[in-house]
Amino acid sequence: MPSDSPQTWLSAAAVRELDRLAIATRGVPSALLMENAGRAVAGIAARRLERGGAPALILVGPGNNGGDGLVVARTLVNRGFRVRVCFVGNLARLRDLSADVQLNARLWRDMESLGDGVGRLTEIQSHGDLQALQRFLGAANVVIDAMFGTGLTRALRSPWSDVVRAVNATDKHVIAVDVPSGLDADLGEVVGGEQGVAICASETVTFVVPKRGLVHGAGPALTGTLTVAEIGIPIDLVRAALQQARLSSAGEV
Repeated sequence: MPSDSPQTWLSAAAVRELDRLAIATRGVPSALLMENAGRAVAGIAARRLERGGAPALILVGPGNNGGDGLVVARTLVNRGFRVRVCFVGNLARLRDLSADVQLNARLWRDMESLGDGVGRLTEIQSHGDLQALQRFLGAANVVIDAMFGTGLTRALRSPWSDVVRAVNATDKHVIAVDVPSGLDADLGEVVGGEQGVAICASETVTFVVPKRGLVHGAGPALTGTLTVAEIGIPIDLVRAALQQARLSSAGEV
């Protein structure tokens, strides 16, 4: 676990600014950042899977975190693992999401000819869908939480809150993508307080640097083992952001 100091973590806004700078000033394609993020998570998940064995259950949400999850799904299939993907929420919302998410949804669906559920996006929205989710959870080896990342600002509601409770009620190994869904990435608290819920992950793969909420408050208990993955942000931008955070912190003392 990283030490709790301004040199080792950044706010969610600072990390989003790093993404923006890498794309706008260095020409790093946003799709490449998503690809690298998903492949990093897939590498961690592969350590707990057997080729041809029980599948990974990947829960994707209506945002870029879900796009990362779709990359995880495609990468694991390409490496010979079984995968089932559930889209939590209204599947019709896919058409309103970012170009990168839509790209990875198309790439996933293009794999449907492989069979065994590959290429499918199972919608989890109604009570009946939640019953199906219970079956998927029972059959899974690993659960990958790619529902919400750092941008969450309000308590999770149904169906996401129902899915979180269902996952937390199992003994499955849960890998969170960037931030456990429902955790405030800055405060280290469950978004919405007592009215909120958050994934209790076995491990979390976060990107670039830890976010403050992963190492503060309830963050460590919900995060589990923390791995920091490099995804292609130029290191000089990262160092500059950490230096600015250190200076800002010193100025507040």
